[in-house]
Amino acid sequence: MLKKIPKILSPQLVKTLMEMGHGDEIVIADGNFPCHTLSQHIIRADGVSGKDILKALMELFPLDSYSEYQVFLMEIVPGDDYKPGIWDDYKAILQNSGEPYSINYLERFAFYERAKRSYAVIATGEEALYANIILKKGVVK
Repeated sequence: MLKKIPKILSPQLVKTLMEMGHGDEIVIADGNFPCHTLSQHIIRADGVSGKDILKALMELFPLDSYSEYQVFLMEIVPGDDYKPGIWDDYKAILQNSGEPYSINYLERFAFYERAKRSYAVIATGEEALYANIILKKGVVK
């Protein structure tokens, strides 16, 4: 056991975060996301919400200040009459982290393509719709 590492982060997830370099991306996926179809590097976080994982991750994870966008969300599919309340929660967590960030919204299949190129996917038990988020890692200063 170590000090100051949020207990919600598994050893596998902390190891993965340590392995990632500047510009690498990680996906926090909701329960509906096709994790195993899109990635070979899956970290299970069953029963854990996307909000809790994001909050814990931001304790350790610098965002890439050299990129135009550090955060990516999946756009609402045309015809879906849905307002993802979780986006406000995510934005509040990011704001509270003190890390500067800009969000880009990607069409569903563009999001999937970006997720395929990510370093890893965290498969959460998040039940909210449109709760998938990609973070781009920065440098520790």
